[in-house]
Amino acid sequence: MRINKYLAQCGIASRRGCDKLISEGRVTLNGKICTLGDDVAEGDIVKVDGKQVGIKKNEYYILHKPKGYLSTVSDDKGRKTVMDILGSAVGRVYPVGRLDYDSEGLLILTTDGELAQHLTHPSNEVPKTYLVKVEGRLTEDDLNPIRSGIEIEGGYVTKKCKAHIVETNREYTKVEMVLREGKNREIRKMFAAIGREVMLLKRTKVGELSLRGIDRGSFRKLTPAEVEYLKSL
Repeated sequence: MRINKYLAQCGIASRRGCDKLISEGRVTLNGKICTLGDDVAEGDIVKVDGKQVGIKKNEYYILHKPKGYLSTVSDDKGRKTVMDILGSAVGRVYPVGRLDYDSEGLLILTTDGELAQHLTHPSNEVPKTYLVKVEGRLTEDDLNPIRSGIEIEGGYVTKKCKAHIVETNREYTKVEMVLREGKNREIRKMFAAIGREVMLLKRTKVGELSLRGIDRGSFRKLTPAEVEYLKSL
């Protein structure tokens, strides 16, 4: 098995992160500093920063993130993170992608760096569904610039996406969106580009995996079938 894949399966980091560790000379194989092309065979001893590592059984969780929590393992400002929801009963897992502090919804956490890389790498275009509550009344025509790709803050032009109205009145409009990329605060910036403020943002699905049966602030383990589904996306 290639060394970067082995390290990812050990839960050290994503493959890209493991490549960086190897390039920095922090990984050894049977006492010798690794190169990116090295393979690991049964019985080999692999160490990262002098500490031996090995493949462990990966853990996979789905969490319904509330607003007011960071999608990180820790925060130097003392703010609440999703790890405060998981508590001590769960091992050292890592959030896959991000939901910003003011957003809520589906978040996957795992020790499987390879799956995390697969779900977040732009080339894989994994679909993610969001429910967005926007100020004021919108029409379907108002969403056309967002559907076709719109220039947002910073000069980036978003990719095409699906968007349709599920509810509207004078005070707000609810829009369901399916995106295949995940730029920081992208949806909020997309609506800002058409002069509208997002009041609520919730991720409801990754592929067809949904939050059904998971209350806000709760979590559960993913089933083996769900894990295999995510790997197939």
